[in-house]
Amino acid sequence: MDKDQIAGSAKDFAGRAEGAVGDVAGDAKRQAEGRMREAAGTAQNFYGQAKDTAREAAGTAASYAKDVYNGGGDTVRDASQALANKVRENPLGSLVMAAAAGFALALLMTRPPRRPPTRWRYYS
Repeated sequence: MDKDQIAGSAKDFAGRAEGAVGDVAGDAKRQAEGRMREAAGTAQNFYGQAKDTAREAAGTAASYAKDVYNGGGDTVRDASQALANKVRENPLGSLVMAAAAGFALALLMTRPPRRPPTRWRYYS
């Protein structure tokens, strides 16, 4: 529980008590002050709850990120081992695939830049 929740609950209770005293005494000013204090306490309580929720969400996200980070190395290691096994099983196919990928990259990298379309000019 957050300190804002505790303080908000205390203000809420004090506001209710003050409003009740104003009701019994018939004092409109005291009733209004009690209702204002009650509303301020409720708002502070909700603020504390929101902070707690945000803190828990941040902790959960950090924990999830840490788990992904720690498990990420295993995933990369497993993928590289699987790729190495495929290359060992079929070296010629792997060589052809690597050559095709290199050829495609070379075509993409050495393409001439696009020229703007020619404009027709009419001279009279």
